[in-house]
Amino acid sequence: MTFSKIGKCVIFSAPSGAGKTTIVHHLLKRNLGLEFSISACSRDPRPNELDGKDYYFLGIEGFKKHISDLSFVEWEEVYTNNYYGTLKSEIERIWENGNTVIFDVDVIGGLNLKRIFGENALAIFVQPPSYDELEKRLRHRSTETEEKIQQRMSKAITELSHAEDFDQILVNDNLEKAFIESENLVKAFITK
Repeated sequence: MTFSKIGKCVIFSAPSGAGKTTIVHHLLKRNLGLEFSISACSRDPRPNELDGKDYYFLGIEGFKKHISDLSFVEWEEVYTNNYYGTLKSEIERIWENGNTVIFDVDVIGGLNLKRIFGENALAIFVQPPSYDELEKRLRHRSTETEEKIQQRMSKAITELSHAEDFDQILVNDNLEKAFIESENLVKAFITK
């Protein structure tokens, strides 16, 4: 994959409910030269989600068209007919702005991005304090059906087994502590 300009990337991955999105939003407010990579997906928006801000909502057919056009840096079918991916144009836009890309992606997407960007990427795995706490957090959201919660918890077992494949593991058992640790990791990577 070729880019007109290569910059740095920070990748945050975790099982759903571990807190990666909360940490990424915190870092974006810290004036570190980070810019959020908006992922594309095939699903419909949830309440309060906006196209072009939270995700690019492409629908299944639109997503498949982008696959055939080779528009993605990486993509995967996370659940049946539920696709997520990173648009090459999104990465180029951020690097052209002179910023470091920050990703909030699932575990397989994070590993794919790390493989693609190599030394230009810092991959951080956000680990929940326990499997039970992860389930409690998902239930507390009140945005998922019981079937979706069970699906996410089943997937979490596999995702947790990949923690060691990342550059850093950040245990999110105390959010304020996780904010500080994540900021220190990102600053050290960006300035090296």
